[in-house]
Amino acid sequence: MSRNFRAILFLICAVQTFFAVAFFFQWPWAVSLWPYPGTTPLTFIFVASIFAAAAASTFWATASQNYGALAGIALDYVIILVPVSIYSFQLAASGDNPRLILYGFLCLLGVLFGLGLLRWSIRIPLDQTRPVPVLVRGSFVFFTIALVIVSTRLILQVPNAIPWTITPELSVLIGWMFVGAAAYFVYGFMRPSWANAGGQLAGFLAYDLVLIMPFLQRLP
Repeated sequence: MSRNFRAILFLICAVQTFFAVAFFFQWPWAVSLWPYPGTTPLTFIFVASIFAAAAASTFWATASQNYGALAGIALDYVIILVPVSIYSFQLAASGDNPRLILYGFLCLLGVLFGLGLLRWSIRIPLDQTRPVPVLVRGSFVFFTIALVIVSTRLILQVPNAIPWTITPELSVLIGWMFVGAAAYFVYGFMRPSWANAGGQLAGFLAYDLVLIMPFLQRLP
């Protein structure tokens, strides 16, 4: 890998971390950029957790120079951003929110980046010298099943699929985020290597660290 491309990946991690912080604290400019109306504070924190997870996974693969592990991350991007882009264009066509059109195009750019990254990284062999423990692979199966169940309910807009209030549009959006996460865990199960598992666990940890305190505060 060229030094410049590695620097670009680190820059992407920094940008993702920055947006995670911005949405977590709901800075006005970040909230104004978000095109979906009816977004609650906890939903913004959830979006922050997705950015944080993406940053952690990408940073793991880049810093450890396990570039083959970027394929799972790229797959995650594509599976999330393709339907979200289409859905944004559909909502824009049926409403009067021009920001959704811009958001749809930005998602398409993310799809193109993901496809390019996937095509390049999937050909790079993974380090197989460190086997993945059975417990970790088993947890990936559990995560996948849980994510598929919840994402299906969200995409079908079943009420109370998650424990806070969301609009039907956000239900579909979050559902596809969970589908992407499920695909990432499936990829890690199918290609067992610490090069993959380390990034997935780092992303899962970042996701939990962002959400744990807001969730605990709302338990009552």
